[in-house]
Parts: sequence; C-alpha cells; structure tokens
Amino acid sequence: MDGTDDRYTKDGTTDIHGNPAVRKDTGNWRACPYILANECCERLAYYGMSTNLVNYMKDRLHQGNTTASNNVTNWSGTCYIMTLLGAFVADSYLGRYWTIASFMTVYIIGLTLLTMTASVKGLEPTCQNGVCDPTKAQTAGVFVALYLIALGTGGIKPCVSSFGADQFDESDESEKKRKSSFFNWFYFSINIGALVASSVLVWIQTNVGWGWGFGIPAVMMAIAVVSFLLGTPLYRHQKPGGSPITRVAQVIVASLRKTGAEVPDDKSLLYEVADKESVIHGSRKLEHTDELKFLDKAAVVTREDKNSVNSWRLCTVTQVEELKSIVRLLPILASGVLFATTYSQMGTMFVLQGNTLDPRMGPHFEIPAASLSIFDTISVIVWVPIYDRMIVPVARRFTGRERGFTQLTRMGIGLGISILAMLSAGIMEVVRLHIVASHNLYDSEDYVPISIFWQIPQYFLVGAAEIFTFIGQLEFFYDQAPDATRSLCSALSLTTVALGNYVSSLLVTIVTRITTRNGRLGWIPDNLNRGHIDYFFWLLAILSTVNLMVYLLIANWYTYKKTTDDDNELQ
Repeated sequence: MDGTDDRYTKDGTTDIHGNPAVRKDTGNWRACPYILANECCERLAYYGMSTNLVNYMKDRLHQGNTTASNNVTNWSGTCYIMTLLGAFVADSYLGRYWTIASFMTVYIIGLTLLTMTASVKGLEPTCQNGVCDPTKAQTAGVFVALYLIALGTGGIKPCVSSFGADQFDESDESEKKRKSSFFNWFYFSINIGALVASSVLVWIQTNVGWGWGFGIPAVMMAIAVVSFLLGTPLYRHQKPGGSPITRVAQVIVASLRKTGAEVPDDKSLLYEVADKESVIHGSRKLEHTDELKFLDKAAVVTREDKNSVNSWRLCTVTQVEELKSIVRLLPILASGVLFATTYSQMGTMFVLQGNTLDPRMGPHFEIPAASLSIFDTISVIVWVPIYDRMIVPVARRFTGRERGFTQLTRMGIGLGISILAMLSAGIMEVVRLHIVASHNLYDSEDYVPISIFWQIPQYFLVGAAEIFTFIGQLEFFYDQAPDATRSLCSALSLTTVALGNYVSSLLVTIVTRITTRNGRLGWIPDNLNRGHIDYFFWLLAILSTVNLMVYLLIANWYTYKKTTDDDNELQ
C-alpha cells in the first residue's frame, strides 16, 4: 500500500481482518455510537450495583458504618487497580477489541452470581424483623461476586475510551478535532447510565428488592456486549505493540550498563532505526527530549553495539522517550489521587449523611439517600454540552487554542472546584448538627427535620469538577501516552480513582482510630448525630488545597510529548 494513499488511515490502524483501515468505511463518528452505547449500558450496570452498595453492606451483611464504608471503597479501588491488568493484556497481546470482549464475559458472570446471592434461597442472608444474619459462606459469596465484577470492569475500563479514540486518525486534522469532542461525549454517555442507575435502580433496590436491583444490571451488561459486537465491521484497530514492561526494563538495564558512557551533544547520534516506523509495533517515532538525561545512555552507540544490536544494551530513542513519557505522567497521576478521594465521598460519607435527613417528597414518596448522586449525574449531563458548545469556543477566542484550555489547565480548574464541594458538604453538616442540637435529637432514630435536597449543592459541585478533571485526565493521558502504551496510560489515569478510594479508607481508619481514643465516640460513629463528619470534610478541603498548589508547580514543569511527524503546535 502506498503510504500517501488517502483512502487509508495514516496512523497504522487496521480493520478487524488486519488489513489497512479504509478511511470512508471505518472509524470516525460512524463507529462511535456502538462504543458509546456499550459504555452507557456498562456504566448503568456498574453504578446500578455499586451506588447503593454501602447500604447493602449495612442492611444485608449487617456491617457498621466504618466497615461498610471501607469495604465499598476497597472494592471500588480494586476495580480501578485491575485496569492495569486489562491495559497490559490489551497493549501487549490481544489488542483493545479482544480484551474488551474477553473481560465482559467475566463481568457478566460476576453480576449473575451477585444477583443469585441476593435472590436464591440459601445464598441470600436470612432476615427477621429487618435484621439480617448472614453466614460466613453467604458473605464470602457476595465478595467473590464483587471481585469478579472488579476483574471484569477493570479489564475493559482502560480499553473502551482508548478504543473509541482510536477511531479518529490523528494525522487528519478534522478527525483530530473530533477526537477531543469524543472524550466529552464519552463521559456524557457514562453519566446517562449513571443517571438511570442512581434513580431507578436505587429505588428498585430500596423498595422492590435487591434481587431485582442486581438482576437488572446483569441484563444491561448483556445489552452492552451486544451493542459492542454490532459495531465490529466499522471499528479501527491499533496493533498491540508487545510488552511495555519488557521495553521499560530494557531501557533501565541498558542505561545502568552504560553508566560510564557520555551522551553526545549532537542528539542525532543517539540510536534510532532508519525506517519511517519505529521498532515498536503500532507506535510512531518520538522526538528526543532533554529531561531525564540518564536514560539517554540507553541509546548511546558504543563500539560493542556496532558489531551486534542487543536490546538489553542498546535501545532506540523512541523506546527511551516512551519511558520518559510515562515517568513524566506520574506526578500528574499523583495529583489526581486527592481529587479521587473527594469524589469517592459520594458513595460513602454523602450517603451516610443523607441517611439522617428527611427524604420525603410529598406524602407518599421517599427518595433513598444513595439516589442523591443523581444530581452529580445531572450536573455532568448539563455541563458537558455547555463546556463543549459554549465554554470551549469562548476560551478559544482568548487563548487561541483549538481546545480552549490546555488539558493541564482544565484539570487544575476541576481540582479547585472539588475544594468547594468539600466546603459545601462541611457547611451542610454544620447546619445538620445545629438542628440536631436545637431539637435534642442526639439519640433519636427519626430523620433530622431538614430536607435531603439540601445536599444537592455538594453533588452538583462534584459533577462540575468531574467535567474538568476526569475528562481532562482521559484526554491528557491518551494524548501524552506513547502510541503502544495508550491502554496502559489510560489505566494509570484510572488508578487515581483506585488510589483515591484507598486513601479515603486509610483516612477513615486513621481518623476513627485517633478520634475514638479514651472511649470517645469519634468523628464517624454509627450514630452520626453524635459525630462530626464535618471535621472530616474540612480535612479533605485542606488536603485538596495543598494538592492544588503542588499540582500547579507540577503542571508548570511538564513537557508535552511530540512525535517526529507532528510539528504542529500542541493544543
């Protein structure tokens, strides 16, 4: 095939049969509806069983607030840690399409088992007078199902957004612009699924039963599989580039073996193959950068290298720059952890706070506390088109950038909004505790006479922060990743959610341990009317402020990736 033939994409993508992808017949927005529908249904399934999970742990597994909260955040964290496994399999061996198809099977098995533990006699806990007494085997069955789901969702999560972005040829300017819009609508699809989950499914779980509440997500996951497979003839595929772990190890080992070698001032003397394509399958060549100079030693050509090329002694500039790109992403990754910690409060502390508030809507309907996350979802659904159609064009006029803001600026704005969300939650709790004190409701089992809808501002602010930070992360980690490690780098961005959940669990554990000394109830007792979770929200606001300041220093230091065939200004 002639490399200048405009009939084909120029980014190395192929069709399902391994042939060069025909531009007019594959990819672009024509392939995206199947991917977006898949993501919408999968997220509906995920949030449908996870949004109210903390209450399932409390009511059906008979766990306390702290235990239930930590179990949910630890499980949620594992879901995102497992993205590293899915990304490794996709980038190294199967490619994104077959990885998604394989792990969705595990996902459905986990959801089916979870449904059985909530509906099949002998597997579901026995309950009397509203108090459940699960056996160890029944509890174990629930956790086996949950961690199968973690494996399934973790396996596909880093691949779907990257697979969608693969449908746009970066060498084509019009398609490149559409790719930026794709990430916004991808996140929009996630939240359409979350909207149904946090409203309809949470209500079903609370008022109809957990069997139906978990069974419907299993059915939606099956629909997600069908949607994904229907688009097969239209998809573009990036070839897996082999194990990134091996390539990283080769650069480190080669650098250490050449500790005494001097890096030439003329960087064109560093080793690189003469071909237009790099030695890494599915990856374009990368330009040399001046940071992390020690790693350049891996590309220094010595007398011994001229006789024979050993990949554990001599690496290409592209291979070295691949490792540099990943290392440069790590500080940005770390700054997202505290944001994910604040985000995780929607599934734990916000719900526990909401459980104490008046949930009544009229004389006959009560809204479950977990359903308040619908306002986070509504916030995202409102903000995506506003951001894509209004904020970006206005920002473009002032900055001259096609995307309006740099991705780093976009993420920083989100970090700032997350601080406001924690302040809002803290103020809400101060007001709630004031009413508890004024009505002497410390030991009352009745609702505090304040509407649960006063929680809306904190949920809405979290949603606004997501639009800037989470979508910015998705796009940033995809764009800045070397071509052959895009699933891996997407997984790295998702691990911030995992680490955020683990940090949340750690903070809850530390706070509980310190504040319950000498027989005190502590900040987060089972009876929140005698607690002080407002102090926990203040703590998160302070940590998030420090995190934002550190992030600004990191963003100022960051050097953007450039390929050898991309001399356009980075947006």
